[in-house]
Order: sequence, then structure tokens, then C-alpha cells
Amino acid sequence: MKKSCKILALPGDGIGPEIMESALEVLKAVEKKYNVNFEIKEGLIGGAAIDETGNPLPEETLKLAKESDAVLLAAVGGEKWDNLPTDKRPEKGLLRIRKELDLFANLRPGKAYDALLDASPLKESLIKGVDLLVIRELTGGIYFGEPRGIEERNGEKVGFNTMVYSEHEVERIARLAFNVARNRRKKVTSVDKANVLEVSGLWREVVNKVWADYQDVELEHMYVDNAAMQLVRRPKDFDVIVTGNLFGDIISDEAGALTGSLGMLPSASLGEKYALYEPVHGSAPDIAGKGIANPVAMVLSAAMMLEHSCKLPEAARDIEKAVEKALNDGYRTGDIWQPGTKKVNTKEMTQAIIERL
Repeated sequence: MKKSCKILALPGDGIGPEIMESALEVLKAVEKKYNVNFEIKEGLIGGAAIDETGNPLPEETLKLAKESDAVLLAAVGGEKWDNLPTDKRPEKGLLRIRKELDLFANLRPGKAYDALLDASPLKESLIKGVDLLVIRELTGGIYFGEPRGIEERNGEKVGFNTMVYSEHEVERIARLAFNVARNRRKKVTSVDKANVLEVSGLWREVVNKVWADYQDVELEHMYVDNAAMQLVRRPKDFDVIVTGNLFGDIISDEAGALTGSLGMLPSASLGEKYALYEPVHGSAPDIAGKGIANPVAMVLSAAMMLEHSCKLPEAARDIEKAVEKALNDGYRTGDIWQPGTKKVNTKEMTQAIIERL
């Protein structure tokens, strides 16, 4: 009996439909190679959903998402909808689906491709061989803690936010990090500020407690300021970085920027029951419909989906290797093109990846 995986595809806006087509073509190739079956349904989100239903996340889309093994999302947003009320804009659809699916962990890889080392702000000796993963807690911490607000005290305005983490929130993100590390280089760096913040003291305590079940994985603790510095000084030493919402927001952008290819990076948002996969980049409305968008981040997001939701890690590795081979063979879309390489469009880049798959 064929292994099956139910996928909801959400093309969204801008270049979304074009790069989603690329990802689905790659998945067709995986079906043939691995004799698996992907049950793919398509839904509306963002501006496309607003145009058709008046709602950036129609209830039908949410229903389909909850009936699927994974959600594959391309991009939302664009100038066309910028003048709408804030609560009606395309981005609200993305925020709501994350909340409704209780996606508590965001995974963002930072991989330096040999073919693109010149794009990194770091010298080659530092960045060559970097392959790390930042796991950011997504639903807790200072972004959601209460009390919060702005009020008047002693005749002046005071703004305040509260960083809050419960034991179970830290435990589930830590357990995920250790499980993921077991399939990588078996090292976890937990980033906090335990020398100053009580909440980070609890974070460190719970991470140590969870580690007792993962003694085959190396654990190190690092203060966030030091982690930011070491990511620049010795990025190759990192494997899996796990941290809270605020620190993860900053660290994941830093890690991605080091590789010099932020527009090529995929991401995964995981929950206890559901998962959503999307490229880090936006909808790029200025090049939408021209067939020149870079599909790599979308294709790699599909690879992350195969690994985490469809339980096809070998297929995920094959896609990653195929992307790397295409880059090594000189294929480049306009955003990463350099003299001496082959400038190709979206479909040509996709075909280059499929041929190497």
C-alpha cells in the first residue's frame, strides 16, 4: 500500500502561485521516485481570499487545514490591499491560521551553499560548511505575556510588557529541539538570559530537566548577547539553537543573513497537531506574473514538510541535494545571479532541480 500524505496548498498572492507550482512539480517527482501519494487540495488565503470572499482566511480554508497532515503556504500580501483596515489585510490571514493551528515552534535553517559563499557578509573561512537550525518558541514569551500596555505614572507615560513562560511551554519546545538534533549533529544550544531574567532561569532549569531523556545529545547554554556574537565569530559550531520568542526573532534573522541568501530560506511552524511550511521571503508583487521568481525557498519548504509531517526524511534530503547540485551547476534566478552563471527563469530552475532529483 502506498504511503500517503494529505497536503493543503495555499498559493496566496504575488509570486505565490508561481512558486507553489514549482513546489508541486517537485512533489510529483517525489511521488514517482518514492512510490508515495500526495493528496493535495488547494485553498484561499490572503489577498486572493479577500478578493473572492472578503475574508483573508475563509472558514473553508481553516477546515481544510485541520483535515490535512500539513499546510504548504507560498506568500500573502501586496500593495493592492494596503489601504484596507488593519484587521482585514492579507497578513491577518497568516497570523490567524498560525494561531488557530496552535503552531508553537518556528524552525528556520541557516545553510551556507558553497556556490553562494560570495553572497555572505562573512569571509569564506568562517561561513563555509555552516548548517544550523534555529528553533524559536512562537506562542509565548514577551509578545503575548500579560500585563502589557501604556499607562500614566507620576505624570509621564510608561510602556510595559511581560515575559512569561510556563514549564510546559518550555518543555515542549526543548523536547522538539532534542528530537530534531538527534537527526542532525546531536548538539543543542539553548539561548537565554539567565544571569538577569528570572524567566530565563526557569527556561534553563526546564531545558536541563528535559535533557535527562536525551543524553546522546550534547547540550550547551549560552546567554543571548554571547550567542549573537558567537554566530558571527564561529557559526560552524552551532547545530540546533533553541530559544524563546523575542530572542528567536532576532537570532533567526541573524543566522539567515549570515548565509547571504535570506530569500532562499524555508521555514516550518509546528504545533502539537498541525504544521505549516512557508518560505521566509514575501510575495514580491513587483515581479509577480513575470515567471522570474526564485522557487528554491518554496521547494525547500516542501522538503521540510516531507521530513516533519509526511515522515519522508530521505525524500527531503534528496530535494536538498538536488537544489545544491543545481546551484553547483551554475543555475541562478535573477535575484542570485552572478556573472559566469546561467540566468534562468522560475520554470527552468524548477526543472533543473527535478532533473537532479
